[in-house]
Amino acid sequence: MSAAGASAPRGRQRRGEELRRHILLVAKDVFLETGYERASMDTVATRAGTSKRSLYAHFESKDKLFLAVMDWVRELYLGRLKTPDAYAEDPAEAVALFCGRFLQLMVWEPQVRTCRLSIAEAERLPGSSSAYFDAIFASTEERLTGYLAEHDVQDAADLAQDLLARTVLPRLFRTLLNVDDPSRDDPGEQVLPEAVDLPAIRRLVSAALRGGQATASSTG
Repeated sequence: MSAAGASAPRGRQRRGEELRRHILLVAKDVFLETGYERASMDTVATRAGTSKRSLYAHFESKDKLFLAVMDWVRELYLGRLKTPDAYAEDPAEAVALFCGRFLQLMVWEPQVRTCRLSIAEAERLPGSSSAYFDAIFASTEERLTGYLAEHDVQDAADLAQDLLARTVLPRLFRTLLNVDDPSRDDPGEQVLPEAVDLPAIRRLVSAALRGGQATASSTG
């Protein structure tokens, strides 16, 4: 038995939904460490401290387990991101912090590895990659678009897309290509100012919102 398997908690028997969540957590680490092809159900069962029979009772194949892991990762991500109104009362500050938080989460090492894994499996599992894109990128854009529309910003969808592209994509792309190192620190909101260049993001957001609100006023 591997060291990882030997250290798997066996003090009490997990059952039902608790076991399922534990398997997902372990499987996520296995997929990220080894990639999809090299990951095995044997390894997941051993490291989860459960039997292959129990593992297959929850997930009937490695494909189903992988898809479930990606679904679970998306839920965790959206829970951490929240919506712009959760960050500040002032719209410009709320949008800036939301964009900064999105960037912070996306360049965190586990998320970078998850994104690379999704890209690597895009041809074999296009449904999973599409769902990952919808949750990580499309859902983020929809949340920002909705917030901007609520604050009477014209062309909210175009502005949301432009803001995310300008504040997030350059650093994310460099990180995915190993030009920049991913962040290895836990992405807590309290360290957001140290994790991203908030002053630069605030400048971009303020200028964009002024333009959007001026256009809305002139056409209203």
